[in-house]
Amino acid sequence: MNSLKPSFRVSVVLRYGLIFILSLLMVACSNDDLSDLRSYVAKVKSRERVNIEPLPEIKTVETFVFDPVGLRNPFAPTANTEESSQVAVENGIRPDEIRSREELESYSLDSLRMVGTVNMKSSLWGLIQANDGTIHRVRNGNYMGKHHGKIIRIMDDQIELLEIISDGPGTWREQQSSVKLSE
Repeated sequence: MNSLKPSFRVSVVLRYGLIFILSLLMVACSNDDLSDLRSYVAKVKSRERVNIEPLPEIKTVETFVFDPVGLRNPFAPTANTEESSQVAVENGIRPDEIRSREELESYSLDSLRMVGTVNMKSSLWGLIQANDGTIHRVRNGNYMGKHHGKIIRIMDDQIELLEIISDGPGTWREQQSSVKLSE
């Protein structure tokens, strides 16, 4: 036993000592005093019981069988397409698809507010506030709104536009709109 190093003897003693202390702690923790837990459980069980409403009755839905016999194919071109293209060419109303879109054309007219005017170099400019808070300066000939709205007149209390609105595939119509000065 003399051949064992002193550090090994110390570690063995510490190991057995630690096991002994942990055993004592486990015996101390296994106290059977659960009276507070038992009283809480008895208190909860003695409470008045509340009736829970039953689940609502599930309504049955009638089944529907789609029968496409006799209906037109929604993906096939209609015979009116050629006629509507001729009408669009005949009345001459068509948006300029080649023109590059302006920044205010990404907003609907409902989301734009006129907040004032500026008279610069004998020309009246309108001040438009977008829904993100940015104020834009516009003049006659500028575009705004989602329906190709071209500004035709700026007054002190409103901006008038001429919009080109689709009336169906290949047909267009003009509509006058305005954005009034907000107070």
